[in-house]
Amino acid sequence: MRSTASEKLVTDFRTLVSDAEELARATAAQTGEKITLLRSRVEEEAAAIKPRLARAEVAVKEAAGRTDAYVRSNAWAVAGVAAGIGLVAGLLLRRR
Repeated sequence: MRSTASEKLVTDFRTLVSDAEELARATAAQTGEKITLLRSRVEEEAAAIKPRLARAEVAVKEAAGRTDAYVRSNAWAVAGVAAGIGLVAGLLLRRR
């Protein structure tokens, strides 16, 4: 399956969560009230986001599968709509 923008977004959020967790581990030796509080918040937020990211990833994959199935079963209709949009865009751009 091709990578879509939505799948890339989910991947980027996973990377962000992973980096935040790594930052929390890297600062474990640091002391002080502010750094301890920040580290705790990062760990809590990362733990809370993980299940939501998993659900989002499943939803993105399901939507991509349904879209792919629709396009395959309605190829001519999709091509016609795309051609119509291209024609309208071309006419609008030609006016400028």
